[in-house]
Amino acid sequence: MTIIVTGGAGFIGSHVVRRFVTNYPGYRIVNLDALTYAGNLENLRDIEQEPNYFFEKGNILDTGDLERIFSQYSPDGVIHLAAESHVDRSILSPLDFVYTNIIGTVNLLSVARKHWTGTKGKRFYHVSTDEVYGALGATGYFTEETKYDPHSPYSASKASSDHFVRAYGDTYQLPVIVTNCSNNYGPNHFPEKLIPLFINNIIEKKPLPVYGDGLYTRDWLFVKDHAVAIDLVFHKGKDFETYNIGGFNERKNIDLVKLLCKMMDEKMGNAPGTSEKLITYVKDRPGHDRRYAIDASKINKELGWKPSVTFEEGLSQTIDWYLQNTEWLKHVTSGEYQQYYQKQYQ
Repeated sequence: MTIIVTGGAGFIGSHVVRRFVTNYPGYRIVNLDALTYAGNLENLRDIEQEPNYFFEKGNILDTGDLERIFSQYSPDGVIHLAAESHVDRSILSPLDFVYTNIIGTVNLLSVARKHWTGTKGKRFYHVSTDEVYGALGATGYFTEETKYDPHSPYSASKASSDHFVRAYGDTYQLPVIVTNCSNNYGPNHFPEKLIPLFINNIIEKKPLPVYGDGLYTRDWLFVKDHAVAIDLVFHKGKDFETYNIGGFNERKNIDLVKLLCKMMDEKMGNAPGTSEKLITYVKDRPGHDRRYAIDASKINKELGWKPSVTFEEGLSQTIDWYLQNTEWLKHVTSGEYQQYYQKQYQ
């Protein structure tokens, strides 16, 4: 079996690539990545020499790249993770999200449809977000039947791509699956999202900017558990189905930040309360959803998936990884890795 993983040098993508390369030595795993700011081949140094791993620098906005790779590898499956994913960036530059997340996805669907017409046993797996559902009140959970109600350019672009994936399934009978996940955290995460940003800021003794009153609530999913879920859905999920993947770990942002500060102080040998002094409340961002929470009972009942770690265990592992990989952190925050790989894959 040959599987193309788009965005495989990114945060979630690299964990998916590693899992498939390691667990399925008989598969060919093709990592298709444009190596933008969040795509980093250093994430895959440990498996890049494996005989079943292949890297292709390419952009899902370039149908020529997609045609070349589909013709060369004749994939049996696509796991589509390539996306612009940061809400703050989408507020500043929404068109980047329209191009990559919507047009890029439609390009990929169209090339897959062209190459797979008249064949069987193929699978197009689209990885999406719980943010497409909008915001919850104080109670309740997102289910697979929750109405879409995106509030940011990022979530609107992902909602649109979800609709296109399902439309290709309905219109052309392309065998598609969609999953919507909650906030991921873990090793190799580019330090722009809350947890890796705050870990890096604590290391560098910089302010910890908390939006608004800090009471925004998110469900947190350990990235390695997400990779296991993606593995299960790809192999055992049903065509044309949707599965929500959540960590069963609701936390208010300020509670998470204070826990992170406490754990960082313990691991770095700081006096208690040192890192918490760095917390700074900043102006809220526009369209900020108050609460997300996922009901992941469907994937649990149908495929047997559940998180393997508590939030505290996953956060502890995450902090340890960053403290042990300060060179990686230095490279990604300075842009050194980008200069190296852009030259290597010109």
